[in-house]
Amino acid sequence: MVDQLTSNRLTGIGEYYFSQKLREIDGLNREGKNVLNLGIGSPDMEPPKEVKMALVQSLDDPQFHRYQGYKGIPELREAFSEWYQKFYNVTLNPDSEILPLIGSKEGIMHICMAFLNEGDEVLIPNPGYPTYASAAKLAGGTPRFYELDEQNNYLPDLSALAASDLTRVKLMCVNYPHMPTGTSAPIEVFEDLRSFCSKQGIILVNDNPYSFTLTEKPTSILEGRKPDELLLELNSLSKSHNMSGWRIGTLSGNAELISKVLIFKSNMDSGMFKPVMKATIEALKLEQSWYDSLNEKYRERKELVLQIADQLGCKYQKDQVGMFVWARIPKNEISGEYFADKLLNDYRVFVPPGMIFGSAGDQYIRFSLCSDPKMFKEVLERIN
Repeated sequence: MVDQLTSNRLTGIGEYYFSQKLREIDGLNREGKNVLNLGIGSPDMEPPKEVKMALVQSLDDPQFHRYQGYKGIPELREAFSEWYQKFYNVTLNPDSEILPLIGSKEGIMHICMAFLNEGDEVLIPNPGYPTYASAAKLAGGTPRFYELDEQNNYLPDLSALAASDLTRVKLMCVNYPHMPTGTSAPIEVFEDLRSFCSKQGIILVNDNPYSFTLTEKPTSILEGRKPDELLLELNSLSKSHNMSGWRIGTLSGNAELISKVLIFKSNMDSGMFKPVMKATIEALKLEQSWYDSLNEKYRERKELVLQIADQLGCKYQKDQVGMFVWARIPKNEISGEYFADKLLNDYRVFVPPGMIFGSAGDQYIRFSLCSDPKMFKEVLERIN
């Protein structure tokens, strides 16, 4: 009966892989199996003390518990603008070119709902974040995957795309630094992407939550842009500030596009909690030393994960950035999914298979760096 009542838009969209797998791991842990989880990219370290204090101190103001504006308080947009100027060398108008979000994941859905009609196509990376395809489908669009491969350093082949029929394509999703492969895009690639989409009249959206993690310098696709370019960038404090549970993101770029997204957003939520916005302002004031200190910890963890990958016979590129390690499974293994299940069964270690990020990830697995070094050392002991 429920199936007959369910909306057609859910057809072909299953439960998120990690939602299912965590239930399985939960069950194994209740049986005393003690599974070591190297799967989800949810930072295990805390936000800075001053950020937490700003939240706590704001709770005593009775005005802060009321509904807030859909665009966030002006001070928050100004803080995002200053942050982009300081770290990305990007100038943004805080009144029209910045839209705070309740996490950047909702921004992906908002963009799709604001711009896609039935039959519109969205260019989506394979491998890539599964939410891009899900959001496109839910909005009535059609995902059209473009393959990223190791030989081309996981960068899009724009000449091949240009030679194809793009008449129905309205959006192109890119994600650099790239998840799950950890690839950085040189500024020349951003320029090529912007030029390609501009010629085709396609809205270009870069999802940019990993730009501070193990990178030499944060980069943005908005650097050097023209204000009228059909260009948007999603960003988030989830990874860069250890605030994934706080649900803080932002959408920046073309003012006219953002005004359309706001129409949808204002019908979907009632604004952010003001104490969270006040704390976010403090987070955006942090100096380079905060990011440097965080990256020291991630470098230590990455070294341990690379040892695990070596022990398992996996191959990888050492210059990956972000909070994951993307590794090719040994040649004698059937698939990443089979190999991941073997690790879970043999060692009680969970590492997600690359196929959950698309068919191009079939021969890969992805390690998360979001665990205490003690856990990585225990994984090494189990494998040895």
